[in-house]
Amino acid sequence: MTKDMMVKAVSEFFSKNNVKKMDLVTYKSFGKDVPVKDYLLRRGFGSWSRFLNVVEKRYPVSITPVKVEKPKAAPKVKKEVKVEKKDVKK
Repeated sequence: MTKDMMVKAVSEFFSKNNVKKMDLVTYKSFGKDVPVKDYLLRRGFGSWSRFLNVVEKRYPVSITPVKVEKPKAAPKVKKEVKVEKKDVKK
């Protein structure tokens, strides 16, 4: 796996989890769910902070805000009023 492939995979992982940056401890906490092991990243880039700088430059993570839909108002029910007509004699 080349460095560029590692950066792209981790960048997609960050965008999937809706974070721009992640510290090393948090990245390790995902366990086997991460695309590239942390020791391979540190071996290839020297340190975690250098790796994060490369991610920002090559594949910047764009976070799309989650749209929260407002609940629709219940349809208004018109009440029918029955009016009785009375015969009025004049």
